[in-house]
Amino acid sequence: MNRVVIAGVGTTRFGKFPDRRLRDLVAEAVARALSESGVGPDAIDAVFFGNAASGLLTGQEMIRGQVELQPTGIAGVPVFNVENACASSSSALHLAWQAVASGAHEIVLAVGAEKMTGIPKGAVFRALNGALDVETVDLTEDGDSRSPFMDVYADMTRRFQEHSPATSGDFAAVAAKNHRNGLLNPNAQYGQDLSVEQVLDSRLISGPLTLYMCSGIGDGAVAAVVCSAAAARRASVRPVEIRASVVLSGLRGAPEGGAVARAARRAYAAASIGPDDVDVAEVHDAVAPAELMAYEELGLAQPGEGPELLRSGATGIGGKIPVNPSGGLLARGHPIGATGLAQIHELVTQLRGSAGERQVADVRIALAQNGGGYLNGDIGAEAIHILAV
Repeated sequence: MNRVVIAGVGTTRFGKFPDRRLRDLVAEAVARALSESGVGPDAIDAVFFGNAASGLLTGQEMIRGQVELQPTGIAGVPVFNVENACASSSSALHLAWQAVASGAHEIVLAVGAEKMTGIPKGAVFRALNGALDVETVDLTEDGDSRSPFMDVYADMTRRFQEHSPATSGDFAAVAAKNHRNGLLNPNAQYGQDLSVEQVLDSRLISGPLTLYMCSGIGDGAVAAVVCSAAAARRASVRPVEIRASVVLSGLRGAPEGGAVARAARRAYAAASIGPDDVDVAEVHDAVAPAELMAYEELGLAQPGEGPELLRSGATGIGGKIPVNPSGGLLARGHPIGATGLAQIHELVTQLRGSAGERQVADVRIALAQNGGGYLNGDIGAEAIHILAV
């Protein structure tokens, strides 16, 4: 297999931009990624376009990528449209990695994009429900005011607490940490100096989850130029190697940790490292408790020891294993089709030492964990990427 690197990344700011078109966000992110990589639109051999909800929100199905890429100057090449819930763009990256690793293409583009504002909220929530098994979940109650996903996450949280010392205060501490990190990220949708008490006192969404423990809706786009190591010599910045790329689906009756733990084990083996070798991680904190769960599922902490890892300060930017220095989904934002590549953008930035005030010291190996959907008690689609310099 060929050695695969990321030669350039580009992102929009995440936020609520009701007057901007998705294609304009895509054009901005792609232009930045191409500029960093030192190649023009004509150099791209193929595009893998991750988007989760446009088909349901706008009716733009089937050729989403071809439509949204029109302003970028990329035309006439194969475009593969990837829909895989909140793991859509990390799945697009996985396919881009495969294309280059196999030798099928030399320079490809992975894109993640979503537009969730300027659309009635009821339609957005109904679209999100499509990441559940709609024949087995009651989607009628409060369907236009919030997503049943919050009830799913709340149930997962309560089950986690049955065998964990984690408290609501710990969940609030995760949210407070990530919102503080978001203050340091110019691309973040949110970011504020919240106390644990403020998080706990915010509006209850689905017990024990409060408003600040939950990610919000937004818009954004991210792009990454993925290529062979030889092609990356043209890049204007240091390329970052993709050491491992794993995408799995959940299993019925999965053991604790489920798809996250299985995907992590495969990724560590592929990269020839262990959890202790990871210097920084971006994890899928769609709700704050999910970050605590990820500590244990990824092997950053032993079972039952995730809360103590948090309380020790180890997952803060200056800690032993910083988690979500970007602000995570809670603060950076969660336009679902763009989230996976947003994690990659942050980790590439960290590995290059250009993250500014949120820079983690001495980063050599980084991990991204991105999940999407919920099926039979496990994550519907789970992606793990390990990057290195």
